[in-house]
Parts: sequence; C-alpha cells; structure tokens
Amino acid sequence: MLSSKLTGRRLWIAALVVPPLAFMCLFLVYPILSAFAYAFYEWRGLVRGDFVWFANFHRVLFEYPFSERTLNAFTHNIVVFFALMILQNGVGFLLAYCLWRELWGARFHRIAVFLPVVLSTVIVGLLWKLFLHPLFGAVNVSLRAVGLGTLAQPWLGQDSTALMAIIVANAWHMVGFPTLVFLAGMQRIPSEILDAARMETESEWVKMTKIVWPLVAPSATVVFTLLFVGAFNWFEMPFVMGGIDGSPHGATDVLGLYFYRTAFGSMSASAENFGPGSALAVLIFLFIAVVSSVITLKLRKREIQL
Repeated sequence: MLSSKLTGRRLWIAALVVPPLAFMCLFLVYPILSAFAYAFYEWRGLVRGDFVWFANFHRVLFEYPFSERTLNAFTHNIVVFFALMILQNGVGFLLAYCLWRELWGARFHRIAVFLPVVLSTVIVGLLWKLFLHPLFGAVNVSLRAVGLGTLAQPWLGQDSTALMAIIVANAWHMVGFPTLVFLAGMQRIPSEILDAARMETESEWVKMTKIVWPLVAPSATVVFTLLFVGAFNWFEMPFVMGGIDGSPHGATDVLGLYFYRTAFGSMSASAENFGPGSALAVLIFLFIAVVSSVITLKLRKREIQL
C-alpha cells in the first residue's frame, strides 16, 4: 500500500516536472546548442557546407563590413544600457520613494505607473511613432502650442535624436517594473531604522541616499542585472520604431537587429547567412552570460558588505 502511494506520488511529480522541462529543452536548450553548432559551419542559403572552425567569428569581429556593423551596433547597446540605467532605473527609484512615502495620490499612482508595462511592446512602439511624428505628432504639436516650435523636429528621422527617442519610449514603457521592485524593497525596511533616521535628520535627500538606497541593495541587484540583459537583447522597440535596418542610416541599429538581418536577410542584407549570424548570436550570448554573472556577483558582495 505504501509503495503504491509512493509510486503514485512520483508519477504525479513527474507529470508536473517533465512537460515544462521538455518545453525548455525544445525551445531554449536545443536552439542555443544549434546556434553554437551552426556558427562553425559555412552556409550556402539553407544548405550546410564545410566545417570552418572560427572563420565566422573572425568574419563578424574583424572583416569589413561585418566588423564595422558589429562595433556600431555594440556601441548603441552600450548607450542604451547607460541611458536606461538613468531614465528607467533612476526614475523608477525616485517614483518608488515617492510612493513609499505616501505622497498625494500614491494609491492611484501605484496602479498608473505599472499600466504601461502590461501593454504590448508593439503597441507602445506604434503609439510612440505617432507621438513623435514630425507633422501631427503629439510631441511637436505640444511644443508648437507652448511657443517652442523651434524645438520641433523629426525625432525618428535624424541620426542625432532617433536612438534617444526610442530609449525614452522604452523607459516610459518599462519604468513601472523597477518602480515596483524598489518599492517592495523599501517596504521591507524595518520601521525602527526609519524612526532612528528621523531623529538624526529631517532631510529627505539624506534619508533617501544614506538610509534607503543601501537597504534596497537586493532590489538594485535584480533591476540592474535584468536591465543589462534586456539592453543587450534589445530588439522589439527599435524594430517597431526604427525598422530592421536600424534607420536612419544605422543610427538605431543594435545587436539584436544586426543579428536578425545577418541570419535571416533584409533589404540591406538580401540573403540569409546563418554562419556569421550564428556566430554573432553565440558572441552575444556569451557576453551577456559572462558580464551579467560578474555584475550579479559584485552586487551580491555589496549586499553582504552593507
């Protein structure tokens, strides 16, 4: 009787574990391993050719025009990371602090700040393309209405503003996530520490920077690591707002777009080239895995020291 119960329990656990594990292997592990394998072969369309060792990696990193495009896209990803660190995580921390301090309308803003996060990235990208339209977009119309018409410009149509415009749209879309993560960390701060801080100073700036910020270190580890991974996997927003070629003139090109063009073709890369595309995917994966691991370890040590 006991053995039959144990067998039934094991079957039940297997029924719960095996399907998601099989799903992960099919749609996550297998594509990653396939990309690693494809990167070491020469491809003629969809036909696999000879084993070429590291030739595809050398082509992506050191041969023109691949090397120039790789450096351009990688530079833009770095810009995206640091810009979102300020606009998305920085603003998210300030919003979380305001909500935590129960400022006016805090209950409403807790809901409102997270609403854009649940929207589809495609919808947000299309909306912001309309907002930034040079003729009838809400941004330029508002600038003209308040007498600042000289600042109105084709935000997505010129090299100097296109990338930053997409970054702002992405920050608006996702700022609610770090806000809620930081807010959850702030709500775990013991009330005794806050009472002691109020006895020492009335300055909100001192409380926020010297007391609250060090105590939300675990929350900072989460949002910083996820932001790094997301910034170097950036694809949907620049694809919707700038196109697969990173228009204009490659000013919004990032590694995700560049990989897609290289592997599957586009107007600027007319034919599929799985070899360099897979090599680029492997390099992106290794870079994200190594750097995000280092970031996480460093931030975890900071949590222990605090």
